[in-house]
Formats: sequence, C-alpha cells, structure tokens
Amino acid sequence: MTNEIYPCLWFNGNAKEAAELYCSVFPNAKITVNTPMVVNFSLAGQKFMGLNGGPAHVPNPSISFFVVCETPEEVENAWKKLSKGGSVLMALDQYPWSEKYGWVQDMYGISWQLSLGKLAEVGQKFTPCLMFTGQQTGKAEQAIHFYTSVFDNSSVVGILKYDANDNEIAGNVKHAQFKLGDQVFMAMDSSRSHAFNFNEGISLVINCRTQEEIDYYWGKLTEGGKEDRCGWLKDQYGISWQIVPAILGKLMTDSDKAPRVMQAFMQMKKFDIEKLVNA
Repeated sequence: MTNEIYPCLWFNGNAKEAAELYCSVFPNAKITVNTPMVVNFSLAGQKFMGLNGGPAHVPNPSISFFVVCETPEEVENAWKKLSKGGSVLMALDQYPWSEKYGWVQDMYGISWQLSLGKLAEVGQKFTPCLMFTGQQTGKAEQAIHFYTSVFDNSSVVGILKYDANDNEIAGNVKHAQFKLGDQVFMAMDSSRSHAFNFNEGISLVINCRTQEEIDYYWGKLTEGGKEDRCGWLKDQYGISWQIVPAILGKLMTDSDKAPRVMQAFMQMKKFDIEKLVNA
C-alpha cells in the first residue's frame, strides 16, 4: 500500500498568515482549506497542513524543507521574503553542492534550504530534510532503512557519509535521499551542539483509507516509540506522525456531525474509523 504523506506545521494561531506568505513566495500556490484550526495549502502541487495548535510546540530546523529553485532570481526572491523577521542558518552564497544556496528560518520557525538546481535532479520542489542531532546523532542511516521497510514501494536513493576531512563523525550520514512511495525525503546527521531536536512543531501526516492501514502504520511506527492522543505518535527516533483516516476531512465538514466526531476522536489515541463514522 502507498499512502499520501504530507507535513503538518504547528502555528500559534497564525497558520493562515503563514500560508499566505508561502503562497506569495512559491509558484502554483493556493490555500485549499481554511478553518480556525486547520489551514491546508498547496505549493507547486505539494500539500502542506497548517495547524493552529497554540503555544505548546514551536517548529525548529530538525525538520526543514529543501527547495529546488530553477533560477537565481527565484532563490533571491524567496530568500528576501522568508528571511524577513527570521534568522539565517547558512548564508546565501556559493557552495560545493550549489552555485546559490542558503538556509533560512522564517518568522514562524519553519526552515527552508533554498538551492539553485534542476527540478529533475530531485523530482519534487519541496523535500523534507530530517536532521538527527543530540541523542539521535548517528541514527540517520538506521532510520532510513527502518522507514523504507515500513512503506511499500520505497527505496534508498543514495547515502553520502562524512569522512575524516569533514570535521564531523566519520561514517555518519552527511546527506542521504530516500523514497517512501513516490515521495522523496532527505536525512543527515549532525554531531554539533544544537538547541533543538525533533518535536511536534513539524509532524508527518499519513492519510489512510482503511482501518487496516491505520492499524498497520500505528503498530509499526510506535515500535520503540510513544502513543499520543488524536492519532499522534512519536516513533523511536522522536519524529512525530499523525495516522489519520482519509474520511476525517469529509466528516469534519458536515456541520451537524462534526461536533460529535470531534468529541469521539478527542477520546482516542489510535483512530477508529467505525466509531467516527457512527458518531
């Protein structure tokens, strides 16, 4: 089975404001769902969810988005808009892997790696990049093999490791690409001192068509991890996932049914489709 996976970005009440910024920065962009709690938007055909979850969690650079920009002007325009009110993690400059690249954390805490390149080289404009730091340092390769074992039609595209000249732990992952279904992800290790690690500020949502799929992903991803409420879990590496029935959006747009559905799922850890439908 191949299921849709998309990122959920946690905001403190300003998801729509952030979505409007991103839609002004990137091409072929639009807001697709606008509710007080959830604002979904599409950037270059890729789905993002914005969640107005309050102040409990703040996104950080442990999960960033690598962005392929095909002209220098596109890089510069995105850099100018995203760096306003934000912070620079790596200066916009020429690097061995790109003639023009920069890593910026915007005013909402979302991190973007803007890189001049060709879309065909990655296959998608936005790629989630997982950075394994702190106690998770050195586990990137293990995690890649774990995730590709969980999802069907998955593969390891390539793993580049640090060597003795990199001022890092030799043998750890310098850069890797892997595919879960037809979606590309990136991963890296960093042993440097960072004030962040994986948290709920950015999670990965898996849309499931059946209860069997929910049970499968919940069982696999909670191995060595932790169950949470309302379809949320943390896997053994600390990355947050939401295992969500695809029908949930339809149920929540039914004004008569939505309050009962919300009351039902607030009592759940793993989602139960039958109980939601019958609420």
